[in-house]
Amino acid sequence: MSKLSRRQLLKKSAFVVGSGLVLGMVGGCPKKSEVPVPEVIPSSAQGANERIGVGIIGCGRRNGQLVIGKGGQGKPPKEATIVAVADVNLKRAHQWGEKYKCPAFQDYRKLLELKQVEVVFYATPEHSHFLPCIHACQAGKDIYGEQPLSHTIREGQAMVQAVRKYKRVFQVGEQQRSDPKTRHAVELILNGRIGKVHTVIGYNYPSPWDAQFPAEDVPPDLDWDHWCGQNELIPFNINIYLSRIPYNRENYPAEAAEKAAVGPGWMSLRPYSGGELVNWGCHGLSMVLWGLGMDHSGPVEIWVEPPQKLEKLVYTKPEDRKRGDTLMSQSIIHYRFPNDVILKLEGTDERLGGGGTFIGDKGKITIFRGGYECDPPDLDKDPLPSNAVRVYESNNHMENFFECVKTRKDPIANVEVAHRIATLCHLGNIARWLGRRLKWDPEKEIFPGDDEANQYLDCPKRKGYEIPEQI
Repeated sequence: MSKLSRRQLLKKSAFVVGSGLVLGMVGGCPKKSEVPVPEVIPSSAQGANERIGVGIIGCGRRNGQLVIGKGGQGKPPKEATIVAVADVNLKRAHQWGEKYKCPAFQDYRKLLELKQVEVVFYATPEHSHFLPCIHACQAGKDIYGEQPLSHTIREGQAMVQAVRKYKRVFQVGEQQRSDPKTRHAVELILNGRIGKVHTVIGYNYPSPWDAQFPAEDVPPDLDWDHWCGQNELIPFNINIYLSRIPYNRENYPAEAAEKAAVGPGWMSLRPYSGGELVNWGCHGLSMVLWGLGMDHSGPVEIWVEPPQKLEKLVYTKPEDRKRGDTLMSQSIIHYRFPNDVILKLEGTDERLGGGGTFIGDKGKITIFRGGYECDPPDLDKDPLPSNAVRVYESNNHMENFFECVKTRKDPIANVEVAHRIATLCHLGNIARWLGRRLKWDPEKEIFPGDDEANQYLDCPKRKGYEIPEQI
């Protein structure tokens, strides 16, 4: 991408300081010593009649859905109340602050300093999941974090380490795990209704591509430096900043909104995202791991057909995602698991984006968002016996999280589960980028003896946005 100096970029932004709060952030993330690490104690939310203070990091579309219970997550309980909000777009943060009558910050670290914040919801771009999670753990907050868990495998490992070290409750927003129909389908598979599983067909999710868009003026209330995060500071363009185009652009200058007609948004672009393979794949491949009983393991081999690297694609002007999605899904990803089950991401039925087709020697079961199908249909004719294998039961994803905040038990989609799901997605991208067969050690989480592949376990990070050396 074309580059501007940090000074040139920041001249185009108006960083806001107001209400006695220092809200601009230009120095990157803090050193560990700058984030207070309280003694780890059980959450005060355990009391049945106490209010649970929720801090919102990212005041956009997704957190807007979470707080009202839209999208299958379930609604936060009545005793949960929003006590602080933060967003790199200060205008949007103030809108939320006015709505919920609470403090609004541009720097989420200010929110984490508040004692009344006991629980954090973060719904930020993929590349900026890991630091809010780690800092929230260090500040003694429980966390509801959006999918995917991480942008790289190393980030996911660090997030697991932080959650466990500081004894926090963590739930990832994989709401399909709390769908009774999905759970029943998984139990049918685990109890042998389709016999021995030998193949799973998943959706052919596209990988991300690159963009080199022209520079636009940074909106006056946006901390673009912080938004870029670990990545290189580049000129602002609304088609990178927004997750998807078209989008509700009421918070942006009219002239910028007019230019944002058809661009892909950060969800399709490196280095901010792993593309649909990670953003949607984390839902469908969650079902694959669950149905195979592989929540704490992973594949041992990954390859693509045809065996060649994906062609590099760069958008030089905003355009529809179709060309990028088509080119970035030309290779079919294959995974082999320790039990020799083969997962092929070759499906074109869009329903498979939220699941997969499990094929055994007695039939097949297809899981999709909100349901499942059996072939033959009588695979589901008889109820499972009383001694059948059962999985974690949750019928409401948000209620499950808040109940665990009170009991200090693990929720249904805990941090290790989330890490294994995200890792499966990242491995598929790495196989496409290298275009050759890869061996994977799911216990050590490395490519044994493969220095080239191991370089993809993490991505370059700007100073101040690194994974903390000591969590």
